[in-house]
Amino acid sequence: MAMKMNDIIYKKREGGKLSKEEIDWFITGYVAGDIPDYQVSALLMAIFFRGLDREETFQLTNAMRYSGDTIDLSPIKGIKVDKHSTGGVGDKTTLIVAPLAAACGVPIAKMSGRGLGFTGGTVDKMESIPGFRTSLEPEEFLNQVNETGMAVIGQTAHITPADKKLYALRDVTSTVDNFGLISSSIMSKKLAAGSDAIVLDVKCGDGAFMENLDDAVKLAHLMVDIGTDAGRRTVAAITEMGQPLGLAVGNSLEVIEAIETLKGRGPADITELALRLSGIMVYLGGKAASPEEGCKMTEEALKSGAGLEMLRRFIAAQGGDAAVVDDYSLFPQASVCRELKAENSGYVAQIAARTIGLASQHTGAGRATKEDSLDLAAGVVLSKKVGDAVETGEVLATFYGNDETKVAAAMEAAKEAFVIAEEPVQAPKLIKEIIGL
Repeated sequence: MAMKMNDIIYKKREGGKLSKEEIDWFITGYVAGDIPDYQVSALLMAIFFRGLDREETFQLTNAMRYSGDTIDLSPIKGIKVDKHSTGGVGDKTTLIVAPLAAACGVPIAKMSGRGLGFTGGTVDKMESIPGFRTSLEPEEFLNQVNETGMAVIGQTAHITPADKKLYALRDVTSTVDNFGLISSSIMSKKLAAGSDAIVLDVKCGDGAFMENLDDAVKLAHLMVDIGTDAGRRTVAAITEMGQPLGLAVGNSLEVIEAIETLKGRGPADITELALRLSGIMVYLGGKAASPEEGCKMTEEALKSGAGLEMLRRFIAAQGGDAAVVDDYSLFPQASVCRELKAENSGYVAQIAARTIGLASQHTGAGRATKEDSLDLAAGVVLSKKVGDAVETGEVLATFYGNDETKVAAAMEAAKEAFVIAEEPVQAPKLIKEIIGL
């Protein structure tokens, strides 16, 4: 009997379980343009209220995964490991963990996205490197990983078209915040990208998609389940995003901080997170007998400069000017620089990540819409972190850009991010939980 969309909507509305065939049929029909938006909107709302069980979530992920091109990484030697972050403020982790893991022999063939809103995209950051190419032909991509050890490119337009269409619809029908829909959206792209194992960095806090720990844990478990059901080793780390990660927020500013971290001079939090995540990647990639041994290997790659050398080779392989590693003046430069100073002494009790992210967006470092252009030199660099002592008149943050009005607006917005307490404050725990090891 031929399937009908209204039967599928009715079934889910009444709390029924959708079959693999029903999910495949609706995704195929929607991508082909045979099923109208209004019917898919109705189904999304039914899913929003009724939910998806583990099997339905996996089948939806798989249907979206195969709705367009999938990447075959089998020509690359070794166990390919991917890393994905659910987004945050100052999250330049990929530019540190990928070189460290690759320096330990794990092939990294990664697709990254662009930033929207207050979260930055790895592709935008890499484009602040003069000459750097974020798109490669498939054969070139595979060859670079085999020859260099790593490649990071922008996501192609033909990966998971079903997810793109569904997300646009979820955005305008208030059906974004559903765990089954969120996890299937993220994992369909990760699985289509072809790696053998996946490390997920699930952010939790004010500057994250998941603001509370329980929700972050729930999402992480769901994504680990999907990866496992797809036959991929999947591990998720729940990490702090109540304050920005590291000190720099902005495109070239974050690349510089990533380079500084690989030189052994990075902020404590980003260094700790990068070593832990890359250590797990080395373990999943079969180069270490345990995550702890993997961490020791990545620590050695950091100390010896092997990670920095890998970054250099990677930049050069993708057409970038590797001289930026030693000469930061080759990055786009800001003509405006302003400092925000503390109005009273005490201890930094809060630096609201979302507020700093929005302030960075005001400088020109972020997009409000997909069409917006970026000022790659713009952004914010913090001078303090939560728990630090501060004196009246000390610099809390420095703002960079090429538009005086935008930088002034950013500074004004950022004032609300800082809370100074009279008593000492404990710095928040960075890595809250690891799931799937």
